[in-house]
Amino acid sequence: MNTLLLHCRPGFEGEVCSEISEHAAMLDVSGYAKARPESACAEFVCSENGGAERLMRKLRFAELIFPRQWARGEYLQLPETDRISVLLAYLASYPVCSSLWLEVLDTNDGKELSNFCRKFEAPLRKALTKAGRLDEQGNGPRLLLTFKSGREVFAGIAEANNSALWPMGIPRLKFPRQAPSRSTLKLEEAWHHFIPRDQWDTRLAAGMTGVDLGAAPGGWTWQLVNRHIKVSAVDNGPMDADLMDSGLVEHFRADGFTFRPKRPVNWMVCDIVEKPARNAALLETWIGEGLCREAVVNLKLPMKQRYAEVKRLLERIADGLAARGVKASIGCKQLYHDREEVTCHLRRL
Repeated sequence: MNTLLLHCRPGFEGEVCSEISEHAAMLDVSGYAKARPESACAEFVCSENGGAERLMRKLRFAELIFPRQWARGEYLQLPETDRISVLLAYLASYPVCSSLWLEVLDTNDGKELSNFCRKFEAPLRKALTKAGRLDEQGNGPRLLLTFKSGREVFAGIAEANNSALWPMGIPRLKFPRQAPSRSTLKLEEAWHHFIPRDQWDTRLAAGMTGVDLGAAPGGWTWQLVNRHIKVSAVDNGPMDADLMDSGLVEHFRADGFTFRPKRPVNWMVCDIVEKPARNAALLETWIGEGLCREAVVNLKLPMKQRYAEVKRLLERIADGLAARGVKASIGCKQLYHDREEVTCHLRRL
């Protein structure tokens, strides 16, 4: 199992290759990355036995920026019929797994395979359990079968606590009808990714305060209000009437880059469409000056050298905070609901 398969947003295969290659070099794991444009995946092929396992053991998946999911394994060709027997024979050399996910790539071809996977999962699960290859009460790794077609599958494994929270890294979030824009799902997904679920009641508690910069019409404000957080919504544009009627929103018609709260708040969120360096500087200022305890800010990406630009901005934020003597955790991820952007989360420690 010397190949690492990494899912991603179509068009970002090059960024995944750059990122995983850099980490592999730092960890002295030899190999090479490859990807086809718009394939929604990349591969890192290790030159040595155990290389992929060592990479996954030393890296935290949640800290990778562009990959949505990963697994180490190999490709397997399947016959037109009796696929299960071939899979069982091949997986005999794999460890006993404690969960099973059937995945596809985020492409049109992948979407067409979803129906096949839904029908195939139940009989495969039953056969794996009967053969002793799947013990859902155990503590083994997760078996991740990524189907490229009905005849080709990547048979991979990953630790459940060091891989995506959802199959293919795609969250199953439902758009709330009351929210004024679909951008609301960006902030909800960010919370799922950056904040452990058992900490929501303390870090996103009712009665807290927040600022939403570039708020109109209120997609991100809605998420805060839904948690009963009092929000200062900053935007020259109009806010959703129902949000204003909640009694939890105060609307400031002002420039999000110059606005400052009268007193520190728990949260600052920002989805302003602006040059990424300017949003990164805004993020550093709010955390560095103690204007907020935690922040979620989206950084729009350039057309080229996107990984290099993100890395540069994150280093600039870290250096800026260090110069101020401020300690903070810094996270960054291209979320499923992001497009040409990444989402950054900072928490002042």
